[in-house]
Amino acid sequence: MVVSTAGEQGHTARTGPTDARADEAPTHLKPIPPRRFGYEQARHLLLRAGFGGTPTQIQTLAGWGPEKAVDYLIEYDAVPVEAPGADEFDKGIMRPPTRAEQEAYRAAQRARDENALAQFRLRRQQSQRQDRQQMGELQRWWLARMIETPRPLQEKLTLFWHGHFATSYRTIENSYHMYLQNQLYRAHAAGNFGDLLFQVIRDPAMLKYLDNDESSARQPNENLARELMELFSLGEGAYSERDIKEGARALTGYTFEDDAFVFNEANHDRGAKRILGASGSLDGDGFCRAILAQRACPEFIASKLYRFFARHVPTNPRDQDRTTKAIVKQLAGTMIKARYELRPVLRQLFLSEHFYHPTVVGEKIKSPTELVVGAVRSMNTPVRDLAILNDALNLMGQNLFYPPSVKGWDGGRSWVNTSTMFVRQNILAFLLTGKKPVGYDALADENTYDPTPLLAELEKGDPGASSDPAKAVDYLLRLTLGSAPEHARQTLTTFVNEHGGVRPPVLTGALLLVTAMPEYQLC
Repeated sequence: MVVSTAGEQGHTARTGPTDARADEAPTHLKPIPPRRFGYEQARHLLLRAGFGGTPTQIQTLAGWGPEKAVDYLIEYDAVPVEAPGADEFDKGIMRPPTRAEQEAYRAAQRARDENALAQFRLRRQQSQRQDRQQMGELQRWWLARMIETPRPLQEKLTLFWHGHFATSYRTIENSYHMYLQNQLYRAHAAGNFGDLLFQVIRDPAMLKYLDNDESSARQPNENLARELMELFSLGEGAYSERDIKEGARALTGYTFEDDAFVFNEANHDRGAKRILGASGSLDGDGFCRAILAQRACPEFIASKLYRFFARHVPTNPRDQDRTTKAIVKQLAGTMIKARYELRPVLRQLFLSEHFYHPTVVGEKIKSPTELVVGAVRSMNTPVRDLAILNDALNLMGQNLFYPPSVKGWDGGRSWVNTSTMFVRQNILAFLLTGKKPVGYDALADENTYDPTPLLAELEKGDPGASSDPAKAVDYLLRLTLGSAPEHARQTLTTFVNEHGGVRPPVLTGALLLVTAMPEYQLC
């Protein structure tokens, strides 16, 4: 099976577990017995470890059982996929000036040649405008990749790292550097966290975003050193101000030229340093090794993974309920044993009874990206217009490649308010019908959506059932909401009966009703 068209749904009207309810969940990570892994569990796995699944994909994973289903998603390297090429985007738009161009510019300055200087400024402005256009292309490219990929976990993890090691084009102003960073996160998505950390301190986009390209032995910049510990690896309280200052010294000379990392030895502080208990003439790699040696590091990363894939828990351990603390501690232990390899950690989580407990299933609010990508992948709607989808992501609060700060997106309840709910419903209506808030998609008649193939698995198991309004409604509700709440069942069954029974336009209308329900916002 190729899990390449899958999606996002909710479960109940809950918006998050309380501490008391969370304590009902298992505090262990024992594997779920195969007999308890069915349609609901496979659907949940596809939602969290990807962007959801069609009925056929869900049934396939359910038939495989938990071990094979989880391994298929995690060992995604075995699934063929077209690797993005180095020439996918134009790397020369924001290239540094050549020596000849620099000399010409200085000559114009000395001569006070305003016409020549104006031409230089004009070319720069044209390059910046062209780069912003390419940034939009990059956003649409990644959105399409998430929708089409046969490796959903790889793209889901790429999205996770984008929010974890957050950098914004608004500061970097180099679309190709954002592309290189996106490729870095994809290459290390489920790999080794330590390897990724060593690469992040060499990433041009990160070096620019946190001003390390301007750091020198005479004036160390502390931004990267601080965020490397606070937001990227250890969390608050696991380091001192001295560790920041010493870490900044270790990172001096770490810069880039054009699109490549460069270690500028002349700008590096070679003096003795003491960081997190490690001593010596430490450089950036020594700094990273000191970080990885801290017990706080695997616990922090395990907590972030749990928060992203399981429950939207507080990031500060002091604020976490006892169940979360117990689970995170076990995941961190697995990470230590695996020497920071992430696949064993993810496998342990995705196979656990805890992961499929009612306090975890249907309890996370979908991010805008999960909502849009999941709707297309699960319901097989037309993509229609990537530019419109991308604009909707921005309006819903998740503009790809533009996180609001180095902290990334807060997620959880911050995704939903009166404004974003309006956009959420409108973009789902656009996918299902082609109708925009103002106007209509000119290609909507050509991209007519037929939802009846979603009922193929129902018909296969129960011939004739797909024409029964009650059975068809129950089946669609299980796909989209994970269950069939009585209020939703009654509303949809009445709607289908009053509009002529089970046929494409009526089923589309029923899906419009479902996607407007609060439960659909959860996964």
